[in-house]
Formats: sequence, structure tokens, C-alpha cells
Amino acid sequence: MVVVMGPEASQADVDSVVDLVRTAGGEAFVSSGVSRTIVGLVGDVEQFSTLNLRGMPGVSDVVRISVPYKLVSREHHRARSVITVRGVPIGPDTLTVIAGPCAVETPEQTLAAARMARAGGASLLRGGAFKPRTSPYAFQGLGEAGLKILADVRTETGLPIVTEVVDPADVDLVASYADMLQVGTRNMSNFPLLQAVGSAGKPVMLKRGMNATIEEWLMAAEYIAQRGNLDIVLCERGIRTFETATRNTLDISAVPVAQRLSHLPVIVDPSHSGGRRDLVLPLSRAAIAVGADGIIIDVHPQPEMALCDGAQALVDSDMRELASVAANLAPLVGRTLTPAPAVTPVG
Repeated sequence: MVVVMGPEASQADVDSVVDLVRTAGGEAFVSSGVSRTIVGLVGDVEQFSTLNLRGMPGVSDVVRISVPYKLVSREHHRARSVITVRGVPIGPDTLTVIAGPCAVETPEQTLAAARMARAGGASLLRGGAFKPRTSPYAFQGLGEAGLKILADVRTETGLPIVTEVVDPADVDLVASYADMLQVGTRNMSNFPLLQAVGSAGKPVMLKRGMNATIEEWLMAAEYIAQRGNLDIVLCERGIRTFETATRNTLDISAVPVAQRLSHLPVIVDPSHSGGRRDLVLPLSRAAIAVGADGIIIDVHPQPEMALCDGAQALVDSDMRELASVAANLAPLVGRTLTPAPAVTPVG
């Protein structure tokens, strides 16, 4: 069961609902998004039904939810949500391109990739400072030094930062630099990390686990939402199947399925699903056509020299083609391409 607070609800109204539920022996979790506050209730539903929650000040509605992912479900919020990252919208009316280097290597490489991303229609910059890798001998990222590079590049290009956090202990550090926190496929079921990013006060991109069902993916999002953060974007990045011709298998059907089950935006990662540069543009077309709210792309000025996933990184000419594809396809599916933010002059 969830209590939907009205736009006029005060903090005192929310606290009164929480206090009443706890007095009745239940637990209440407050989650706030851009336009609404939800109080999720855990406990005896029948007991809650006797509390006259609808009559309390500030309460807009009380909804019984049948699915286990209550806060991210469309059962209580029929309209699809728009998540804003430092002024950049991700939602049902727009197509948002996120692009940048898979890993931050040097200031020069990151700035060059960011300029390619912006010229290719990107409005958000992705870049990894912390890199969880399959091999312990592979490049693991620059850590805070990489975050500082991203912050400098944001100042130079105006592109808000999306970057991954892999350890609950690093959430506050990463959040102090990032505009959006990314939880990668290997950490989708890292529940302490999900709870930590849910409490960080920043939008979160949650990638689907490579072996996860859609329900497990949505339940992972619920962990974030239950800690007070409804600003979540789901990312389909390919799942592990028996097929070896591609790095992963892009589950394109997951986009409309997740959009039907959840009000959260759903984007697609064509780079990590295909794993090859020649597959990124075709998979991007498929993602746009099926109704994805955005795509996230790997870009590198010298893919052959990349320390991470160079085989799937696009170059300048690819990004120009991607810009044309996005601009032409977006209107056909009823969307507008999200523009990049203006660059704020320094000094």
C-alpha cells in the first residue's frame, strides 16, 4: 500500500502519516521525486485500511499495490515519469543521448570524447572513474582523480556528468562530483549500494543485471526508491544468453515491458550489449524505434588505444551519423531530441 501526498502537502503532513502508520505497528518509507512524495507502507494492509489515511491533511490518494515493486510501479502512478539531471530531461516526450568514454583515462582524452559526444547530439556525459572489471588485472579507473577530470570537462562543455559508483563507501565522494549516479550491471543486486545511492540525493541510472529478470531489475529499483529517491532511470544493457556472436544479447522487448510495468524512464545501452562498434548504430536505431527514452553510448577519440572497451567505442564520424539518426527518428516516434545545455562562461 502507498500513500500519495498532494503537491500542497507540507513536511508536517508527511510526518503525521508516518507517525500514524508506525503507531499502528507498520513501517513507512518516504520517497520524493521531482513532482510528488510517496509514502510506502509495510505491514498489515488490513490494519492500515482502518486508519482513514485518505482523510489526513495533504493526502491525495491511498493505493493498494498488487506487485512487489510498489513505489516504481505504474499501479500507483499511471503517468510515466520525467527524471531531470541538472536540467536535462529523460522521459516519454524526449530522446536523450548520453555519451562519453567508458573510462576516464586522461584530461585530454576525456575532453576530446566529450566534445565528440556533444557534437553527436549528446546532452549528458558518461565517463567511468571507478571501473568494476571481470579481470582483476584490467584497468580499474582513476578514482577521485577521474572524477576531478570529469568535473573540469563539465565546466568546459556544459554536459552534466553520469558516472558509476561501485562501493557504498564511495557514494558520498562520487555524489559530490556527479550529477547522476550509475549502478552497473555487476552491482544491480548489491543491496547495500542500492540503499546508499537511494539516500544520496542524486538521480540514479540503474543498469539491468546481465542475468536478471525484469522483475528482479524493478525490485532493485525499489530498493533505491524505498530510501527516498524516485529519480531513477532504468537502463537495458543486454543480458547473458547462449549466443557468443555478440558481447551480450540486447533484450529490446524489455523496453516496452518495463515501461508498461513501471513509471520510470527506460534507456538502452547499445555499446555494452553489442560489444562491437559496427553494431552500435543499428542497435541505437532499434532502441529509438521501440520507444526507449534515451541511449547511452561509448565514445573515444582513439579506440585502438582505449584502456577499456575500445572495440565498441564510436569515433567522430560515427557520432555525426548517430546525430543524424537520432534527429530523424525521434520525431517519427513522437519525441524531440533533448538539446545539450548551454555552456556557462567561466569567470
